Amino acid sequence: MNRCLTRLSRPFFLASVLLISPVSAVQAQGFVRPFPESALRGAFQMTTPPEVLINGKPTRLAPGARIKNANNMLTLSASLGNNTYLVNYTRDMQGLVRDVWILTPAEARQEREGMNTSNVHFESDAPKGPLGYGKRPTSDAPTSRP
Repeated sequence: MNRCLTRLSRPFFLASVLLISPVSAVQAQGFVRPFPESALRGAFQMTTPPEVLINGKPTRLAPGARIKNANNMLTLSASLGNNTYLVNYTRDMQGLVRDVWILTPAEARQEREGMNTSNVHFESDAPKGPLGYGKRPTSDAPTSRP
């Protein structure tokens, strides 16, 4: 009895191994991309490469900038068109956009600094703690006089 795989049975064997192993579909659904702490959130629109708009303000892509789509695969800047994407991005030392990650809906729900372009701050948005906005240390608190 010949136990070696014949030329005809190899493709069937490989196909059965690929169908049995649930590697890509299951792992892709549970994959969480680790974004750096310095990454900011913004609305990203490609104009004329390397020119881009982030939150409506013109800026440039750094040489060798990487744009990753929602599947974490590299995307060419020309393939993005004039669409606007919600992204996390980092800047290099010169202020140019270095890395861009187009977000999935689950990633977009996570809070990240960078989308707030307003200079108006409310006291209700102040950090909670002993010395938040509008709060004085207890030593400077007014004292009542008799």
